[in-house]
Amino acid sequence: MHAERRRIVLPGQYGPAFDDGGPALVVEAREFFTARPVHRAKAHLWLSALRHRVRELGDRAEHVQVDTLREALAGRAGLDVVDPPSSTMRAQVRHWGQDVLVLPSRGFVTDEAEFAEWAAQGTGRFRMEQHYERVRRREGWLMEQGAPLGGAFSLDAQNRQPPPKGATTLGLPEPWWPVEDDIDEQVRHDLDRWERDGVARFVGRDDRRRFAVTADEARRALDDFVAVRLGDFGPFEDATLTDDWTMAHSLLSVPMNLGVLDPVEAIDAALEAHRTQAAPLASVEGFVRQIAGWRDYVWHLYWWFGDDYGASENALGAHELLPDWWRELDASEIDAVCLRTAVQGLHDHGWLHHIQRLMVLGNWALQRGYDPVRLTEWFTDVFVDGTDWVMPANIIGMSQHADGGMVATKPYASGGRYIDRMSDHCGGCRYDPTQRTGDDACPFTAGYWAFLSRAEPALRDNHRMVRPLQQMRRLPDLDQVVAQEAARRSP
Repeated sequence: MHAERRRIVLPGQYGPAFDDGGPALVVEAREFFTARPVHRAKAHLWLSALRHRVRELGDRAEHVQVDTLREALAGRAGLDVVDPPSSTMRAQVRHWGQDVLVLPSRGFVTDEAEFAEWAAQGTGRFRMEQHYERVRRREGWLMEQGAPLGGAFSLDAQNRQPPPKGATTLGLPEPWWPVEDDIDEQVRHDLDRWERDGVARFVGRDDRRRFAVTADEARRALDDFVAVRLGDFGPFEDATLTDDWTMAHSLLSVPMNLGVLDPVEAIDAALEAHRTQAAPLASVEGFVRQIAGWRDYVWHLYWWFGDDYGASENALGAHELLPDWWRELDASEIDAVCLRTAVQGLHDHGWLHHIQRLMVLGNWALQRGYDPVRLTEWFTDVFVDGTDWVMPANIIGMSQHADGGMVATKPYASGGRYIDRMSDHCGGCRYDPTQRTGDDACPFTAGYWAFLSRAEPALRDNHRMVRPLQQMRRLPDLDQVVAQEAARRSP
């Protein structure tokens, strides 16, 4: 008789969707956590998810603790694996395992072969909106007689409200938090030991576990979001408050990227809330679009663009090294309230919502010309939901425009007035978002014009940048602004 095949369980595959009922080889390779300095909370979450999965599988699991994935796979036969979520791991399971059966990837709304077939029919400049619309039509989500509910596939125009005037928080109950157990205690002990022995180096703080790492926890987190925060998610999804780090966001990116929450399950829960009138259409549509639209799209772009994406592309000529305070998440010397809040929040939680990522951190890095490849690695390492597949299109493409427009039609740069409109940061800041020169000149406002001056040669043929570049050329003090920002030593 042939021995029963064993399923390899790798990072991002810790949920029941990746289990077909047979014996499992759960690989705990320290290189997953030690290759580069990562956020301490991220290391805790991913290691906790792995070990909780071992406990759930019980006698079916062989738990191997090794330094590298290569050690776990070399010389083994009779293995199968759901195609891993990184190109590095895909290469390893194909090369080092003998008789490895590679199964199609899971955990996304659209499979890779179907997306590739669709993408191959396009012009090479297909957009997320096209992908999202075809998924909505295929699934019948928020559709009626072939037309989208609300009259448009995106109701984003209804979901861009500033925070309530005078509010310091949205006033919502705290999200549901998981309860730590003995596995978390052992994880924390092991991470302390790795750091003490010089095996690993971490940044940030790991005060307690705040994200779901099992399917049961993910279901509770999803239920809590739908019942308590989904209704406010849409209106305030682009808003920021200094004293409300979660706002109405779902906090579900971590369990989805760990593989313990199926994205379709999350979508179904939101659709049910709309069907029962427990949540408004615009909020539900915005949530569905983040998952079936952007998340799914970014996953597929990772494979469609291939390993070379971003490695040699630097359309805006950004080569600045990431400063020490940025890499170490040290907010102690930052005066700009928006940036200080983001860096401190990232230090404390390993998580920020998408506007803080894009319009504060990403905007700052774009204006200052940080190297996009190093920046992508940093985002991958310090965010608890950071993965090899999720960050390239988000950072190199959307945030930094380093790919010249393959993902986004223009750079996501803005001055301080956008931040002032969408947050409560500027009222208590020493900088003035309306000023571009002088001691109180906002580094985002001044940095915006300095960025346009630097990037003008690369952007002058972009039709969406015609008006901003015209405005820049008419500034009487442009040379002063550029010199001021070049001399700025701290934010």
